[in-house]
Amino acid sequence: MKAKIPQQRTILRWIHIVFSIPILGYIYSPFDRIPQYAYPTRFVFVPTMVLSGLWMWKGHVLRRLISKRPAQQHTAIN
Repeated sequence: MKAKIPQQRTILRWIHIVFSIPILGYIYSPFDRIPQYAYPTRFVFVPTMVLSGLWMWKGHVLRRLISKRPAQQHTAIN
């Protein structure tokens, strides 16, 4: 499983980069074209970029939380 993580990180990094390009186009586009780019930028590109960035940043924590290890149970001392 360790060999899979660098490949996954590379894929996520490229997704993050590719989905940031339309956002730059939205920011620097002429004012009359902004309404055409608003919906896809707001509901597709930004959320995808945010989720891929969060996964690269804190994905190890989420993987640890959803791993198949059984949870440790604490017993109360009476």
